Amino acid sequence: MRYIIPLLSLLSCLASAQKVSVKNVLEKIPTSIRGLSVVDDRVVWFSGSKGHVGRSIDGGASWKVQSVKDFEAVDFRSLYAFDSLNAIIANAGSPASILKTVDGGKTWKEVYHNEHKVIFLDGIDFWDSQRGLIYGDPINSHMQILKTSDGGNTWHEITHARKPILVEGEASFAASGTGIRCYDQANVAIATGGKASRIWLSHDAGEHWHPIETPIVQGKSSAGVFSIAQNSKKWMIVGGDFEVDTLSQFAAFSSNKTPFNWQAPNPPTGGYRSCVEYLSGKTWVAVGSAGADISTNNGKTWTAIVEKGLHVVRRARKGDKIFAAGNGRVVTLSLGR
Repeated sequence: MRYIIPLLSLLSCLASAQKVSVKNVLEKIPTSIRGLSVVDDRVVWFSGSKGHVGRSIDGGASWKVQSVKDFEAVDFRSLYAFDSLNAIIANAGSPASILKTVDGGKTWKEVYHNEHKVIFLDGIDFWDSQRGLIYGDPINSHMQILKTSDGGNTWHEITHARKPILVEGEASFAASGTGIRCYDQANVAIATGGKASRIWLSHDAGEHWHPIETPIVQGKSSAGVFSIAQNSKKWMIVGGDFEVDTLSQFAAFSSNKTPFNWQAPNPPTGGYRSCVEYLSGKTWVAVGSAGADISTNNGKTWTAIVEKGLHVVRRARKGDKIFAAGNGRVVTLSLGR
């Protein structure tokens, strides 16, 4: 399908375009990286397939990479790092394990284990150093939600009756670990996809939930919202259909915080995107297997970054550095005019 971009939109896009420099800081490691946690401008952690976990404490100049003992065959798609020593990882698939390190990855302790045949954990996020959530695909139509209040040392399921009830064929994607966002003091948003693709919101740390419909492409197991991000004024969702990863229509939307009034970009992202991250001002970045894009006007228009094969992008929680990762590598992104 061909799309005609209105002249004004094209001029606006060109006028706001930023140059994005991509620099490899780690290459040729035998893992597909999906988990990425950037604590500050110096401390960066990643996790991925074949049990791999990596850490840098000098802003990506050097790395320590390991395959966690006894977990060499699992895919660690969920990761949250508190600092240079303390981090949580969780694998996708059954059996499910959540591990914690307090010594920079030298040793790991299993703090949760579940052997249910369909358990599948999709993402993790924290409000602070103690309180966080992990969510997963539904079991008997109920989204799996685990909660911690002691920094990830122990986890418990929220009350069964309070779990979101999903429609048949509605689940989530563990493509980048960013289908969940904990924000403010007790708010959390979780994205679903598949036969239905919605944003589930809770304002009491996961005890009660309500869904928000989205216009993103959906209706099949490979399509839907893959990633959400937000700032004080805007929401951004990206996704698409990973089986048709160059399909750009209905792959990204923005919205004011309340009420939700989803707006399609023009031009859109270049196709399926597995992760979106807010950077600063009106600038956002999205990455995926088929390419990457930047928006400098809160998602109204997107400009292509000539880079493929990235699955996740994160900005430092305390700092300015931007890291992205994908198939066997970690990169930094630098913005400039």
